Amino acid sequence: MRPAELEQLLAAATPFLDVRAPAEFQRGAVPGAVNLPLLTDAERHRVGIAYKQHGHDAAVALGNELVSGSVREDRERVWCAFASSHPQAWIYCWRGGERSATVQQWLERRGVKLPRVPGGFKALRHACLATLDRAPQERRWFVLGGRTGTGKTELLVSLKNGIDLEGLARHRGSAFGAREAPQPPPVTFENALACAWLRHPTATAVVEDESRTIGRLALPQAWHSHMQTVPLALLEVSLEQRVSNIQREYVTDPLQRGVAAETLRTRYQEALRRIERRLGGVRRQAVEAALNRAFDGADHGAWIEPLLVWYYDPMYDHQLSGKRQRIVVQGCPAGVREFLLGAESDATSRAR
Repeated sequence: MRPAELEQLLAAATPFLDVRAPAEFQRGAVPGAVNLPLLTDAERHRVGIAYKQHGHDAAVALGNELVSGSVREDRERVWCAFASSHPQAWIYCWRGGERSATVQQWLERRGVKLPRVPGGFKALRHACLATLDRAPQERRWFVLGGRTGTGKTELLVSLKNGIDLEGLARHRGSAFGAREAPQPPPVTFENALACAWLRHPTATAVVEDESRTIGRLALPQAWHSHMQTVPLALLEVSLEQRVSNIQREYVTDPLQRGVAAETLRTRYQEALRRIERRLGGVRRQAVEAALNRAFDGADHGAWIEPLLVWYYDPMYDHQLSGKRQRIVVQGCPAGVREFLLGAESDATSRAR
């Protein structure tokens, strides 16, 4: 199967039946994959030992013994249910070898036909990496910047030409940016990013201004390097609005989703301690005291505003000093949004 055909599968949001062991799946998967393994982790471990000690045939025989009788019946039933609800699915294992071939054959005996990905997950992974590497040469890019709390992500996700890096990474990209859901494994993040690019419907791409790392995940080097050279759209709103935005996103919304107030308090106390060296001990204590009063019933703006003014704004000003020559538009959300949508229209017209 050619790389372009694999990319078409990924671009089409194809569902995948991933028959690798759970530990393999947890190290990395592609979007749309559901892990319904042929062998559990323990079974795979035993088969691996048999292969090392006695060779291929002994390993296959042990695998057939482990997955037989009611165990096989149960697994086939689950695979059939998945195929019934995902008739366009493809099967893959690590390299498109015996495990996916076995599942494919067993399903065919039940009258269920699903195609198998040649080369398996390894081939899909290579297709994703190739996509990421060439992305900087495809389309016209813009980076959306602005101070913390200006609503960059909210604007970005409203654009049809936006790619939400923080959403894919499940992290807001700052010391306070952890979300309730854990971040994906690095391989899964990169694959999701590649698929987002393959599915991107427009002639331009807008991404948020990010450091190389978003939480514990790293952007591909080719992407981050390119983001340091492309036109910059700068979002500007008042400090009052920024404080309101931060309070909504980091306090009000999590509480409404059911996150306990004490969980948020502890999370933000720990984040403050991580930035104490740059913020300063006295200021950290002042912000933390205001934070504790807020979670005891006072105004959350009393800790959010000084944190922005003392910590985030000076850091932003320093970083912006090396980017000013790249600014092509700056202003309110409506104006920046209009510019970016206009850039997409211009690029589409030129492509015609």
